Amino acid sequence: MPIESTNAGFIIPAIPTNDLPDPFAELGLDLSDSDLRETAYEIFVGACRSSGGSRPLTYVSHSSGRSSDRASSLPSLQRSLTLTTASRVKKALGMKSKTKSNGSDNRPATVGELMRVQMRIPEQIDSRVRRALLRIAAGQLGRRIESIVLPVELLHQLKSSDFPTQREYEIWQRRNLKVLEAGLLLHPKLPLDRKDPAAQQLRQIIREARERPIETGRHSETVQTLRNITMQLACRSIDDYAPDMCHWADEGPLNFRLYQVLLEALFDVEEPTSMIEEVDEVLELVKKTWGILGIDQKLHNLCFSWVLFNHYVSTGQVENDFLFAADNLLQEVKKDAKSTLDSGYSKVLCLTMKSMLEWAERGLLAYHESFYRGNIDLMQSILSLGLSASIILVDENPHENGRRNSIDVANAKVDIYIRSSMRKAFSQESEKIRINRKTAKSQLNHLPALCTLAQDITDLAFTEKEIYSPILQRWHSLAVGVAVATLHSCFGQEVQKFVSGIKELTPDVIQVLIAADKLEKDLVQMAVEDSVNSDDGGKSIIQEMTPYEAEAVIVDLVKSWIKTRVNRLEEWVDRNLQQEVWNPKANRERFAPSAVEVLRTIDETLEAFFLLPIPMHPDLLPDLMSSLDTCLRDYILKAKSGSGSRSSFLPILAPLTRCKGGSKLNGVFKKKDRSQTLQRRKSQLNTIDDDPYDIPQLCVRVNTFHHIRKDLESLEKRTIGHLKSIGIRDGSIVSNSRKNFELSLASCGEAIQQVCEATAYKIIFEELKHVFWDNLYVNDTSSSRIEPFLQELEQNLEVVAETVQDNTVRTRLITNIMRASFEGFLLVLLAGGPSRNFTIDDSSIVQEDFKFLMDLFWSNGDGLPRELIGKHAVIVNGVLPLFSIDTCSLIEKFKSLMLTDGHGSSNKSRLPLPSTTDQWGPNEPNTILRVLCHRNDKAATTFLKKNYNLPKKL
Repeated sequence: MPIESTNAGFIIPAIPTNDLPDPFAELGLDLSDSDLRETAYEIFVGACRSSGGSRPLTYVSHSSGRSSDRASSLPSLQRSLTLTTASRVKKALGMKSKTKSNGSDNRPATVGELMRVQMRIPEQIDSRVRRALLRIAAGQLGRRIESIVLPVELLHQLKSSDFPTQREYEIWQRRNLKVLEAGLLLHPKLPLDRKDPAAQQLRQIIREARERPIETGRHSETVQTLRNITMQLACRSIDDYAPDMCHWADEGPLNFRLYQVLLEALFDVEEPTSMIEEVDEVLELVKKTWGILGIDQKLHNLCFSWVLFNHYVSTGQVENDFLFAADNLLQEVKKDAKSTLDSGYSKVLCLTMKSMLEWAERGLLAYHESFYRGNIDLMQSILSLGLSASIILVDENPHENGRRNSIDVANAKVDIYIRSSMRKAFSQESEKIRINRKTAKSQLNHLPALCTLAQDITDLAFTEKEIYSPILQRWHSLAVGVAVATLHSCFGQEVQKFVSGIKELTPDVIQVLIAADKLEKDLVQMAVEDSVNSDDGGKSIIQEMTPYEAEAVIVDLVKSWIKTRVNRLEEWVDRNLQQEVWNPKANRERFAPSAVEVLRTIDETLEAFFLLPIPMHPDLLPDLMSSLDTCLRDYILKAKSGSGSRSSFLPILAPLTRCKGGSKLNGVFKKKDRSQTLQRRKSQLNTIDDDPYDIPQLCVRVNTFHHIRKDLESLEKRTIGHLKSIGIRDGSIVSNSRKNFELSLASCGEAIQQVCEATAYKIIFEELKHVFWDNLYVNDTSSSRIEPFLQELEQNLEVVAETVQDNTVRTRLITNIMRASFEGFLLVLLAGGPSRNFTIDDSSIVQEDFKFLMDLFWSNGDGLPRELIGKHAVIVNGVLPLFSIDTCSLIEKFKSLMLTDGHGSSNKSRLPLPSTTDQWGPNEPNTILRVLCHRNDKAATTFLKKNYNLPKKL
């Protein structure tokens, strides 16, 4: 913005004051400003003689010259000045009248004297001019001033003795000859034939006068010849209504130059920024020169508007009244232009308007640099003047600009000014930020440059709306919309460049995109508000504002950020799970260090996510949580994979056979061998080998899954805390966050169950196979009882109790071990193969052993609750009584059940094999048949041989 003033009080122009393009063509010869002033003054004084033409011109000298010349005065010039009424001219031009600060003592008393002072004509020259004019009037009595060639008549009447020095006379003579050359040879009213004799003769005289002054005076032949040839040239005209009119100074650019000099006399010579208060009286006399200069009202309006405008610019753009007056007068020029077809007028008009427009557009194309709150009224006048000039130019050149009405012209121009000014203002703001950052490198600057620019552009837009748009809206209904659309486009280009260079998501990147999004919302809102009452509702402006899509960019970046973090976590999971040893001694809590790292990484990722300065945390959180949930679920699935399952450890049910009795001696030897095996196994218990699925390692996996589940519950609370910390109180969002990690939580539950079950069946059917499946009740029931199995099972339970520290999980795992042992106990009894045979007497041993097994889990009240033990022992307790029932009764019960279940009939000699079910039970035919298969007596063997022909060995 421009500086209003310096310390010295000098006002800096709103628009740079370069030389204005002159609308009037060059004269083609060196007539100085002083030459033009004297010539114009001569014409002015000559034109102000009595309008009747026949009354003698009187003259009163204001100097101490010769008294013989003080014969008479010019009445119009000697009119006394009065200040009793306000100037009609100033009022019509919209100018304010001013009271002169100096007193009235130095004020000229007459209009003529005022004009002399204003035109800076010395009294000596004024006296000489008046004397000459009196002599001319006396010699050409009755002739109008327009019918003579004034410079020739002056040359005729004045001689060297009328001048203080010969040099002054020669200078004066050359000046008059130059005027004749300009008016009759260089710029004639009608085109001049180069071979015209009069023209050639005039050139010869002028050429010779440059070498030696011509003889002048009343009887000079040279002057007489000059009069004749200049009259020939001056009286060439197509105007029949004034055959005696001399055209020696009424063609441009000479007449415009001379008339401009006369009009400039309206500005106070002592105070150039003021117009004289006597403007009405002076202008009335200046108009008397119209006949000589070929000026009419149209040309006067055009010249006067230029003079007012030019004077405003040349005096430093201090007095805005001159600009207002020029703008007001242009409204008349606009009307004049429409009512004339004069090509000469049109040419000068176009040159004048182009000059005015070029100057005005220096400020309007960058009006933020030229105007501010303190001089905004000036902008309105300059804009009005520039638009008037534009409209006139379009009207004068319809073939170049197309036929457009003034509203369309003004609208298009203002549109250009707004866009140009906003682009320059945007560039200045950008450059200012660049320079500030360059000069302040050592200082901490927390905001990225584009964030600062976005704020500055927001301020610029609101300043535009407040200060400039109210003026621009007079000619452009969508001034605000155009301005903000331009700013939107400029900043959009910066955003595009910024986005194309983004390598990764950083806080700075997000800050910039959020700033861009906020700026865009502000600008669009301003455009919408501005266009409510427009014809298209602002549709064209809104369509022009191509969305930044900053939020979409942020979303894509955050999703990419999430993907990168999750991919990194997945790679980490795979790598660390391969290296995990599941060592219960790795930490005090006895869960996998890899799980700790996974959960820590998830927590850090969530914390980093909520630290991102974005407004759409609730919208993107589900994506993050889903990805993390999937990743953690994969960890759980991979961690439990390979642990096995119940079915992978259960022995395959052997085909039905009849039992075969073993010798007691064989049983003794077997027992000895088994004792040695037991000793070897005891020494190996509690040692950890390289098997990642050994019992302690499986317990660590269970601990790990339980730890993950517990930590996820805490993570849920921390997530809700994060949401609340950023101001999210929406109940639905918070509720949805409670559903996070559903997959992982479900997988944890499944994994705990699966690994607990697999651990239990692994202990019973793999770890203790040698004392359980391979030993219990083999060959001799009494010598291969359950005690060895209980001893090693107890040691395994101690390992489990020591490794699994959470009571609930430990109870769950031990319960699974109990269930597996109970199931295994029944399998030994019912599907243990032909080497296991029982008599009715053995039933008490079996029942006693099962009681020992239950007591182990009860552990005198320190183990599992009796109710839980009893619940899982129901099936075993239901089957064991079958071993105490006599064989015949068992056979009859079996037959009865087979008939009842439709498996056979009493007429058949053989019974079919009952189907194998998943459950054992005292009333289940397959269970009873298996008890008979393991019954060591003749009746059972006979029944099985007769009905099923079962073998005694596998």
